[in-house]
Amino acid sequence: MAPSAIEPVSSSLNNNTPRILVPEKLSPEGLSLLSSSGFIIDNPAPGSLSAEDIAARIGSYQALIVRSETKVTAALLAAGSKLKVVARAGVGVDNIDVKAATEQGIIVVNSPSGNILAAAEHTIALLMATARNVPRGDGTLKQGKWERGKLVGVEVGGKTLGVVGLGKVGLKVARVASGGLGMKVLGLDPYASADVAKAAGVTLVGSLEELLPQVDFLTVHTPLLASTLNLLGEEQFGKMKKTARVLNVARGGVYNEEALLKALDEGWIAGAGIDVFTQEPPKEGSVPSRLAQHPKVVSTPHLGASTVEAQENVSIDVCKQVVVILGGGLPTAAVNAPLILPEEYRRLQPFVKLVEKIGSLYTQHYATNAGDKKGGMIGGRRFELVYHGDLASVSNTRPLFAALVKGLVSSISDAGGRDVNIVNATIIAKERGIAIDERHVRDEGSSAPSTYASAVTLRSISTDGASGGEQIIEGYVSGNAVFISKLDKFAANFQPEGTLLILHNYDEPGKIGNVGMVLGRHGINITFMQVAGLNQEARRAVVDGPVDTENGLKEALMILGVGGDVTSELLEELGKAEGILDVSVVRL
Repeated sequence: MAPSAIEPVSSSLNNNTPRILVPEKLSPEGLSLLSSSGFIIDNPAPGSLSAEDIAARIGSYQALIVRSETKVTAALLAAGSKLKVVARAGVGVDNIDVKAATEQGIIVVNSPSGNILAAAEHTIALLMATARNVPRGDGTLKQGKWERGKLVGVEVGGKTLGVVGLGKVGLKVARVASGGLGMKVLGLDPYASADVAKAAGVTLVGSLEELLPQVDFLTVHTPLLASTLNLLGEEQFGKMKKTARVLNVARGGVYNEEALLKALDEGWIAGAGIDVFTQEPPKEGSVPSRLAQHPKVVSTPHLGASTVEAQENVSIDVCKQVVVILGGGLPTAAVNAPLILPEEYRRLQPFVKLVEKIGSLYTQHYATNAGDKKGGMIGGRRFELVYHGDLASVSNTRPLFAALVKGLVSSISDAGGRDVNIVNATIIAKERGIAIDERHVRDEGSSAPSTYASAVTLRSISTDGASGGEQIIEGYVSGNAVFISKLDKFAANFQPEGTLLILHNYDEPGKIGNVGMVLGRHGINITFMQVAGLNQEARRAVVDGPVDTENGLKEALMILGVGGDVTSELLEELGKAEGILDVSVVRL
């Protein structure tokens, strides 16, 4: 038999029985779960099938389960004419062309929670190893040396741990550090719930500048996004204690590796524990390689999820989801599952799009860009989603609820919100401390603009004493196009598409021209512009208010659709311009 031949685990010959191809190693528990569900499982020896072999055979299968080695390309997916699901037994989906799968109606699932404990424990292992010089002690002793005097470490009890990113892994690390190791834990995450953080023994801080000088150990648990790439560079390392140590079991690239090397060489920090690199495996002589071999670094080859239990967990998790999908259901951890079912599509799809845009606009306008300045965090706020007019009569609003959750997390998630669906939206909201109430307003005397047959309002209210008060975004649908009609006290009418600059300013002569000149100097093209003035209610409040009626009545939003690279330098220059109160960039 040729090495690439397939040996079926199950030999059922029923042509109607779904077939599943597993070309990589999967735990016996996962395979057992699949076979006990009555499917035909083909699980050849790992590595025995080439990419060409898989492509030649994939047309016979309804499901494909892979780990990290198999590259699921657009061409492979096109050859899989019967495929309903591709499952990655792991956290990421970097080896799967998700866009191509979505276009072909193939659901992609992964296991985002299967390795949480493993990653958290590995972080703690690196923390202890860097503190007590464990690898150097082991290595030198095995070389016949006794360097006890050179390897004096530090205790972690009573020390301060900084955790950037309070997701599932970050919170687990915080709980172990505070409850088990007796450490003081400071957390930085603008989207974290204060209540959830407090329960984990974490004190929230507002910025890296506040966090870095205080910590003895720093661990980062964020997705790798444009905003987190090179999150820590020379400037940040220079603000830390010379005795501080940094850890990374999240994503290579969160620390600027060249800056980290310099910080270690110059003695700005005392050490590092690194499990992930920008290049894996690192090439000899490269910056990642020099970092991995540095004497002040404890380095491991991406072992964060490498435990027997984690491998079993992710295998069982994705196999359960494959069984659900092949049985006609929706999974809990789909990367590209629909928010809306086919029978609801025609009526609700435009409003699903609108609510998702409203959620994304909220996070980027109030939280991502502004942070504490507007009190626009997600955690520590309660959201109310209000359906007006004809939309208020819709009984199944689960797709709209899911769309809001997807919008709120899309710009702060490495999956871009693609992992949110109508099955798991409530779970994801709870995990992130997002409280959402839904309200149906049917009577004509509601606050919805009478011009629109249906409208949606998102209202956000602080529940933990943060500044910012109530925040409101309102929108409506016209045909298949969606529009934003209200941003807080400003009456607007624009389509939430592309890259938007939102400037809060005093509406005075020359303001538009000045902004245009700044954008021109930075090579930014304006595709549309709208000035949103105060709505009637806000104007009455200004007139009846105690002070500054003149400037209050001049307040407006300048909303610009732009093309080009919106840099931090551009935003800084706009923010310093006379009469500009605030600037946000939103990508929708």
